[in-house]
Amino acid sequence: MNVKPNTQDAKAIKDLPVDDLRARVVRPQQMPWDKMRFPGCETKTLLFDPKSGLATVLIKMAPGATLPDHEHVLIEQTYVLEGSLVDKEGPDAGLEVGPGEFVWRPAGSRHVAWCPNGGTMIAIFQVPNKFFESDGKVTDAGGKDWDSAWGHVLST
Repeated sequence: MNVKPNTQDAKAIKDLPVDDLRARVVRPQQMPWDKMRFPGCETKTLLFDPKSGLATVLIKMAPGATLPDHEHVLIEQTYVLEGSLVDKEGPDAGLEVGPGEFVWRPAGSRHVAWCPNGGTMIAIFQVPNKFFESDGKVTDAGGKDWDSAWGHVLST
């Protein structure tokens, strides 16, 4: 018996609960880039579990784009496809990761990420990052209050 994996459109795939046991085929080349609230940063979400926050995301950053001050709440993994990703601020300031290189960051690591010449990468998050706003608020990448949106994940 030849079983076909679920190849519905991206929205239908996102709406399937993660515990549904069928395979998901995601075709990023057919997906639009979604603009982030950070200028020059765009994403294509390949996997997202709204219950746990687990996410696998393609991230494209224009030359000079920055992901501002943020903390990786749990382990974060990044594989650079093209361009480079540089730690602009933080304990690893100056660290540059280029095409074909992989970096992972431990829980609690905090930095500012920058793409001086642009870059595309795949990132895997166990739970969304905490972004530290200039007004003292702590939010997720979408601007929602982090504790309200994701605090439950760490308490389970």
